[in-house]
Amino acid sequence: MTILGIDRHLDDTDLARTLAVDVRAGLTATPKTLPPKYFYDARGSQLFEQITRVPEYYPTRAERAILTAHADEIALLAGADTLVELGSGSSEKTHLLLGGMRTAGALRRYVPVDVSESALNGAVKELDADYPELDIHGVVADIEHHLHLLPRRGRRLVAFLGGTIGNLFPSERHRFLADVRASLRPGDTLVLGTDLVKDPRRLVAAYDDAAGITAEFNRNVLHVINRSLGADFLPETFDHVATWDATNEWIEMRLRAGSDHVVRIAELGVTVEFANGEEIRTEISAKFRPDTVASELALAGFAVRSWWTDPDGDFALTLATPTEPT
Repeated sequence: MTILGIDRHLDDTDLARTLAVDVRAGLTATPKTLPPKYFYDARGSQLFEQITRVPEYYPTRAERAILTAHADEIALLAGADTLVELGSGSSEKTHLLLGGMRTAGALRRYVPVDVSESALNGAVKELDADYPELDIHGVVADIEHHLHLLPRRGRRLVAFLGGTIGNLFPSERHRFLADVRASLRPGDTLVLGTDLVKDPRRLVAAYDDAAGITAEFNRNVLHVINRSLGADFLPETFDHVATWDATNEWIEMRLRAGSDHVVRIAELGVTVEFANGEEIRTEISAKFRPDTVASELALAGFAVRSWWTDPDGDFALTLATPTEPT
């Protein structure tokens, strides 16, 4: 394995500044909101790994089943020698895609992209023994702002897995997919993971597991704000709420205040008032239908090359190619 280096488009100062801006804007708005990306400090990442193993949370298992069955086919159709992974992803999914590319005979390099350099270092460590032939070029970046700065060597398969696209509102999804399209060259491809619409009871259960791990994950954003911005949230006084929005076809996760109280955020010089029962929206997770995936990709300049689902039809992977500008 050859480490080609790490490109750093973000540092701790950038992340702290962005957090401060987002917290100030979100907690002084009506209704209050916080972006889901701040769940993922070290503790949050560990909690999410636990979530992927609870019985109610099917997306990780479903996507893994698709990759286990079809990674070789995906790699063959893509014809790529470079895997660009947006977001750290699980090492198991990465192994499956890289294994398919190796089987196809084209594997040369891996470009993991994440806001966390420690996550990139972890990805390298996981792959060290199994892929001695692999060149790795890590990128510390925000995928909503730095796609145009990604390395362009080789014929690239860009992977955006886990259904993370569903955390974006429709206008944000369009902008993101259009930015991905603008970053691609002829011969490059995109593989996109999307969670599919299904029985709302199963959807809500996946985001409100009986063991309460998702509730702790949700409250973790308040721990992040306390530690990073000197706030005095009492996270345990907020209830975890997961609801299905049938009109927009997405899950909303919220934190509901258990009493009237005031939170002070020292680093911002801000006090935030909460009424009993007032909620902070911390995440949306949109669910998709096949025609929605195809139409959103087409609007951003992609054509669907192929589509796979798990045996239960819970989740989908779509391989898409850039269309020529008109």
